[in-house]
Amino acid sequence: MKKSAYKKELTLRSTQERDGVNNRRNEVIKIQSWLNLYGMQHPASGTATSIDGAFGPATERAVENFQSHNGLNVTGVVDAQVFSVLCGGMAKAFETPLQSVNLRDKVLEAAHLHLSQHPLELQINGEWNSGPWVRSYMDGNDGSIWFWCMGFVQTIIDQAASELGKDFTKLMPLTYSCDTVGQKGIQEGYLHRYQQLRKKSSFMEPGDIFLIQKSKFDWVHTGIIMEIQGETIQTIEGNTNQAGSRNGIAVMKRIRNFHKSKIDVFSIDSLI
Repeated sequence: MKKSAYKKELTLRSTQERDGVNNRRNEVIKIQSWLNLYGMQHPASGTATSIDGAFGPATERAVENFQSHNGLNVTGVVDAQVFSVLCGGMAKAFETPLQSVNLRDKVLEAAHLHLSQHPLELQINGEWNSGPWVRSYMDGNDGSIWFWCMGFVQTIIDQAASELGKDFTKLMPLTYSCDTVGQKGIQEGYLHRYQQLRKKSSFMEPGDIFLIQKSKFDWVHTGIIMEIQGETIQTIEGNTNQAGSRNGIAVMKRIRNFHKSKIDVFSIDSLI
């Protein structure tokens, strides 16, 4: 995969513990981030704590709760074994071999695989669009300015294409911008406009990329089309929420009505 920043999120340089001499602020922030992500999925686990880079009594207690919740020895210390459990969901999402044969099916499988591991963003140092999942999709970048819906889409396409020995940048440039992909689609003839799609939905297929249009040459959100039924598409998309926001906190499966919303579709056919 070209998008390999996730590997850094799976790596702990040294054991981290309360007031440890080998503690590193960035490593502790990584641990605290994973503890909070776990707590968001398991609200009764008692692993939510401040993300401040200091491994004090609160972080130690959160680690102990995580260890107890997962049947591990309760030490309050995060070594490589404990950390691998903390970040195991990301390892599954990125490193589980895909079983499908063709590119479109691999795209769908990869999207479902990521969804099943509950990717979420965090607020760190007052900045939303932060945390391990965001950095993995955004090539190490995070913070409020880093909207990550396109980063998620390109990660899924890259993961599926790489298993077939294909380079996703032959389809579109590596970018975080919906506009860049939309313009590429226009230039190459890959983009079907919403007016066409409302008349003939067969122009889009599962595995294609939807782009929500703000104006003719301005797109504000994106995701993967999973199913088409009637006037609706079922999607998996990042940086969204229950309201369908383009700046939400999660990867979610959603239903969108392409007869009501201005949804253009970027075809992945040229990569197949």
